Amino acid sequence: MNNLTVHPNFQNYRQGIEQVLKQFEDKQGFLLKSDRNVIKSIEVDGIQLNFKKFKTPNFFNAFIYKFIRPSKAKRSFNYANILLKKSIQTPKPVAFFESSNFFGLRDSFYISLQVDYDLDFRVLIHELNYPNRDEILRQFAKFTYSLHEAEINFLDHSPGNTLIKATAENQYEFFLIDLNRMRFESLNFDQRMRNFRRLWLSKYMITIVAKSYAEWFGESYTTTQQLMLKYSRSFQRKVNSKKLRKRAQKMQFKRV
Repeated sequence: MNNLTVHPNFQNYRQGIEQVLKQFEDKQGFLLKSDRNVIKSIEVDGIQLNFKKFKTPNFFNAFIYKFIRPSKAKRSFNYANILLKKSIQTPKPVAFFESSNFFGLRDSFYISLQVDYDLDFRVLIHELNYPNRDEILRQFAKFTYSLHEAEINFLDHSPGNTLIKATAENQYEFFLIDLNRMRFESLNFDQRMRNFRRLWLSKYMITIVAKSYAEWFGESYTTTQQLMLKYSRSFQRKVNSKKLRKRAQKMQFKRV
């Protein structure tokens, strides 16, 4: 059983989307190919669309996504609409597609409008001399504050999931992507600071972001900086420790 849901603003593109879905494996336009997902940017009737194919779920999750919980594709589509209603930028949601059988979900796609952007947040981590870096960080802090004020807890608030576009001199827009994991809830100050932990902020970046966020929230810079640093370093140590354990296990396996 197949289900294609198309946003009312893009109904004229339904037929073209259906054709792409039928021929997706043969289509060119890779943006990303990993063990989990495949993303292709494909032109459909004059507009550029991103087709994100989620990994086929195992038997247990296939059942869950069909009968109990919305699929990642459906959540991405619904959450994108919620974000836009809350004035948080994300590539415009176009459609989602689900293919299922008697046992559960098989394939699923989320389709969104391509956004022309200048960089993603990862660039600010690796390019210390990126033009206007400090100002972008300050505006990113304000963007995240707006996100929290809108009662959005973006659980995947990580470097690759924020696209940045220069709109004018010293003015930037931020777009969230990879939307299937978020909660809509009021966040206290501690939860807000914890939400920065996955961004891999350096100590210098934290000084910039914390100062800007503290001004918007009305908290002291010292308290904001210390709590943001605490959660960031704790997360980084946890990830690095996991990497070291995996590396040690591989070395042990080779010796055997």
